[in-house]
Amino acid sequence: MNTPANGFGSLIPSAERDPIQVTRLPIKFEGDDARVILLPFMATYAPRVRSLFERIAKLDERTVEVAIKLVSEHYQSRHDRIDKEFSRHYAAAVAITGDPDHWSDARKRLAGAFLTMEYSIEAAALFNPSIVPHPDQSAMKRGYVRFLMSLRATGEGHVSSIVFRTGVITADNSVVMDPTPRVVSRAKVSPDRSYHKPLFQRKLGEMGVHGPTAEAVINPLPERFSLIQLHQSLETVRAEHGHKPTTAPAIENITFLARSNYHIDMPEEEPLSELVIYPMSEDESRGMEDLRLVRFTHDDGQVEYFGTYTAYNGYRILPMMLQTSDFRRIEVHSLNGACAINKGMALFPRKIGGHYVMCSRIDGENLFISYSDYPHFWESAKMLKSPRSPWELMQVGNCGSPIETDEGWLLLTHGVGPMRTYCIGAMLLDRDDPLKVKGSLSQPLITPVEEEREGYVPNVVYTCGAMAHGENLFIPYALSDTSTTVAVVKLPDLINRLLDSKP
Repeated sequence: MNTPANGFGSLIPSAERDPIQVTRLPIKFEGDDARVILLPFMATYAPRVRSLFERIAKLDERTVEVAIKLVSEHYQSRHDRIDKEFSRHYAAAVAITGDPDHWSDARKRLAGAFLTMEYSIEAAALFNPSIVPHPDQSAMKRGYVRFLMSLRATGEGHVSSIVFRTGVITADNSVVMDPTPRVVSRAKVSPDRSYHKPLFQRKLGEMGVHGPTAEAVINPLPERFSLIQLHQSLETVRAEHGHKPTTAPAIENITFLARSNYHIDMPEEEPLSELVIYPMSEDESRGMEDLRLVRFTHDDGQVEYFGTYTAYNGYRILPMMLQTSDFRRIEVHSLNGACAINKGMALFPRKIGGHYVMCSRIDGENLFISYSDYPHFWESAKMLKSPRSPWELMQVGNCGSPIETDEGWLLLTHGVGPMRTYCIGAMLLDRDDPLKVKGSLSQPLITPVEEEREGYVPNVVYTCGAMAHGENLFIPYALSDTSTTVAVVKLPDLINRLLDSKP
């Protein structure tokens, strides 16, 4: 469907040129409430667990065997390795209550089943997409490209996790989605978490954790240390210096930092569209929001994927970054520094002038550009753009990482106008100096047309990243924080319009 850009809320002056043609594809991603994962249920609430164990202990063995057999048969088609999850949740609970080691395997698994719940990850919404070329381009025909799309999935309690869809853009620019698996698997934190000592020390310094306690914990550790080694060092310091009033707060902060930085492993045999990254750390406990993926090319030609997102714990937000070469082993780190604040940080897809470059909205209203020698630290920023048109006067931000073209960096933006209407705009930045604006649309590229206005948050179109293929720009975008669709724009038309526009 060819739709003009100026829908509801565009507020375009009458003298404005005709809007750029936007083709909305007949594609819509909606949450599937049958896609469920397994989560612990009451497993850390010791009084309830003890009461449950007392009741389970009174069951005769035949009753136990029949009960766990019925549970397994009823749910095993919905989950892979469900008995293994029962055992995991049981083990987590007995770490609190003490292990009744005389129990049979069947009784333990039954206890684990009581401590397990299904969580429908997409029951409330499936939105705010980002798209990059898939790391596996094998068997692709000429002119075809496989893509990986991340989406923000929201379920009960409005907790957001990260899910994926895959598909192919064909030579004739059709978008063909792969079938969506009904069975999904929650990614697990690897038990062998490891940390880089200088990076860990620097972050502690930013947190204000200085002094003898921190030094006593960190100094004995090797250059690359594991979570087990850190815990051993913490216990040693706690035993030797626990009587000092400064010891407990320092240990608490060090533990907090360790739990906020981790890595996860995704099984090689599972397609990425089956995998769910559910909140792993305390900082993410209320959601992982708005992942902005970018395919990053290093100076030596090596390719890596970065993804910036917002961790939310119900009280505060924390900018985070994941990085991976294949989406099988994923490192997760907090973003640090005076300018690693607020939402919407988006990394450029390569270094510029020998530095990493980030676009962000550190003050909640304006767009900024930051440079850094290390992707996890951002200390300073310069203003790139402030709101100036009616459709964006409330605030302006990026819509994902910039896309490199021959004429400059194409940066999609979002603006908030009257009635909290969100629209998508575009800017063109100089390739060597992205603080130099070569062009900026004075009217939105995409606004919510009538059929896109209704949803959990009305009057919103929003994307966390687009992808260029040939002469087309593919823009997956969310509809009123509820579902997702895809639009296509002719890239030469957009670039030419930006070059003709006023910076």
